[in-house]
Amino acid sequence: MDVKLKNLTKKFGAETAVDKMNLDIKDGEFVAFLGPSGCGKTTTLLMTAGIYKPDNGEIIFGDRLVNKVQPKDRNIGMVFQSYALYPHMSVYENIVFSMKLQKKSKKEMMLEADRVAGLLGIGTLLKRKPGQLSGGQQQRVALGRALIKKPELLLFDEPLSNLDARLRITMRSEIKRLQRDLGITSIYVTHDQVEAMTMADRVAVMKDGKLQAFMPPVELHEKPRTKFIAQFVGNPPMNFFDVELKSEGQNMQAFHSKFTLNLDSGRIPGRGGKNVVLGIRPEDIAIDPSSDIKAEILIVEPLGRDDLLQCRIGDLDISILADPKEKHRSGDMIGLDMDSRSFQFFDPESDQSLLWY
Repeated sequence: MDVKLKNLTKKFGAETAVDKMNLDIKDGEFVAFLGPSGCGKTTTLLMTAGIYKPDNGEIIFGDRLVNKVQPKDRNIGMVFQSYALYPHMSVYENIVFSMKLQKKSKKEMMLEADRVAGLLGIGTLLKRKPGQLSGGQQQRVALGRALIKKPELLLFDEPLSNLDARLRITMRSEIKRLQRDLGITSIYVTHDQVEAMTMADRVAVMKDGKLQAFMPPVELHEKPRTKFIAQFVGNPPMNFFDVELKSEGQNMQAFHSKFTLNLDSGRIPGRGGKNVVLGIRPEDIAIDPSSDIKAEILIVEPLGRDDLLQCRIGDLDISILADPKEKHRSGDMIGLDMDSRSFQFFDPESDQSLLWY
C-alpha cells in the first residue's frame, strides 16, 4: 500500500511538533524516520496511525484519505518500544487478542496463531506468559500480534530500544527479513542511525519538526544535503572547518589559519573569495609523516577494528581513524593527509550543502 503525507502539520499549543511534512512512501517499502529526540518522528508516526489528529495536511493510504478514519479501521499493525503485552494472558492469547475482539472462531484463531508463530519462531512459547519470556521473545510476540491482523501498513516505534546490543543486531535482521518476505509497507521510527541505515530502503531525516532529506542510506551518507545530516549520519561524526576558498593560478585552495588544502577540480563549490564550512569524515583522513599538516594526538579510543584518534592542530580539534597495529599514543605528533575527493562544503549561514543542491 502506498502512503502519502501531504503538508502534514501538528502543533501542541504554541509549539510546532511537525511542520508541513511531505512524504511519498511506495508500496512494500521499508522507510525509517530518523532524528534526535523531540524532532517529530514519533508524532508523525502517531498521526499516520490515527492516534493523533493533524492540524493541517492529508494522510492518504493508497487512494483513500484517512484523516478522519479511526485507527482500528486503517488496517495497520503497530509495534511499540514497551512491547505492551498483557501480563496475565498467555503468548497465544496476546497474539489472537484482536481476532477475539472480532469474534473469530477458535479454529481460525488457532490456525492464524500457528502461522504467525511459525514465521517468528515462537511456536513453542504459545502457552507461556510474558513474564516467562526474554526481551527478544517478548518483542517477537508483539510483532506477531501486529502481523496476525494481516495489516497493509506496519508501524514501529523504536521497538528495539529495550534490547541489549547483540539482540538488537539479531532482531534488526529478523524484522527486515520478515518485512521483505511479506512485502508489507513499513515505517520505522528510530534515533539510532545504525538501525535506520541497515534496515531501511529510504530514510527520512527530521530535525525540529522539519524533513531534512528523504533518500536511500548510501546517498544520505555520501551526499548529505545539510550540515545537520552530515553531523548526525556517520559514526564517528564528520569533522568541520571554517575555510576560505581562494584561486591559485589554475587551482583552487581552501585556506584555514592552521593549514591549506588543495581542492579536487571536480568538487569546487563556486568561485574563490568565499567563506564556507568544509567537512570531511574521520575515515577519509590518512596518516602521512611527510604531510605539512601536523597534529598532536590527545586521546586514543580503541574501537576494535580501528582506533579513534582525537587530535588537535593548534586549537582546532579533529578526529581520525587509524590502524590499531600502528600503536599510536597520546602526545604523539602525526602528519595528516585529507582526501580532497571526500570533501563536503556547506553554506555557513543556511547549513545547506553547496555540492548537492
